[in-house]
Amino acid sequence: MSNYHYGVFIGRFQPLHAGHETVIRAALEKVGTLIVLIGSAAQARDPRNPFTYGERADMFARVFKHELATGRLILKPVADHPYSDTAWCAAVQRVVNETVLDHYNNGGVRLHGLQDIRIALAGYGKDRTSYYLKLFPEWGNVQLASQYGTFSSTDVRKQLFQRIPVVAQSVLSPEVADWLSAFSLGETFRALLEEAEYLESYPKEWGRGPFVTVDAVVIQSGNILLVERGRAPGKGLLALPGGFLDPSESIRDAVIRELKEETAISDHKGEIPPAMLASFIDGTKTRVFDHPDRSLRGRIITHAFLFRLPERRELFSVTGGDDARAANWYRLGDLSPEQFFEDHWSIIDLMADL
Repeated sequence: MSNYHYGVFIGRFQPLHAGHETVIRAALEKVGTLIVLIGSAAQARDPRNPFTYGERADMFARVFKHELATGRLILKPVADHPYSDTAWCAAVQRVVNETVLDHYNNGGVRLHGLQDIRIALAGYGKDRTSYYLKLFPEWGNVQLASQYGTFSSTDVRKQLFQRIPVVAQSVLSPEVADWLSAFSLGETFRALLEEAEYLESYPKEWGRGPFVTVDAVVIQSGNILLVERGRAPGKGLLALPGGFLDPSESIRDAVIRELKEETAISDHKGEIPPAMLASFIDGTKTRVFDHPDRSLRGRIITHAFLFRLPERRELFSVTGGDDARAANWYRLGDLSPEQFFEDHWSIIDLMADL
């Protein structure tokens, strides 16, 4: 008999490999139902997170068809919160609570609380990314071993994203290997390969940093000013106007310069002068964003400034410039995380109080 009603296993599964499968099957021997939370579920593709939540769920469906059909395995997405472990923990707790209640109720048993439900966090502490195993003391803990040691999805991706892709057959189930082989023939793969090659060459040309950048979060009448990136990395994705600090300027001057260069922001009198733009800065909402993994280019630390423009029906005029393909206003309520470059959605979320 299982010691726990439910187990929770969290990972990015980029992609699902045999080590994951071993841990999942071991967990299913110790819990009644295993809830697998697929992380980084709401963000744009990049070489570190190349597969969408739906694609990773498809990998699971090919390998764990029986377990999913019988309800012993349940898949759920969970988004990243790189600047708040508390927000991420709350999101995980919320998904697990809702899943358990739905699972019981759908089985014909009405459950109004979780006080009598035994839940355990399942996993194995392979490296620093497994620190989350200590973040849920209210749950039991089921530590599991993987016969594949420190081999990870990173190794699979390194072999895959080459001019001649290599699918790591020895650490992948045949179903996932076939899926990756088919994926490597498509346009999405070719775009990711181009970006992977750019990112590999970046530190050779510019170094690994730390670099200092600036970003402008410009709000007017429920809209936000964004640019569409015109080149790798993140070509075609939405981003905040911004860029690298010049050696001879202050951070405040840099964000105003980048805002003007990338958007040519203007009103009915013409282009807005720097002093007027500076007057729109909300000094209480300036923040540094320094997550070590925020950029795949290297160690890039950005300083974000919130600009609150006057409320008006006619928004200021903007035009894309510099390395921005386009600049436009977007209604805040129409946007979603997977449209954005790097951590820019998280910056907006925290700066604009979404």
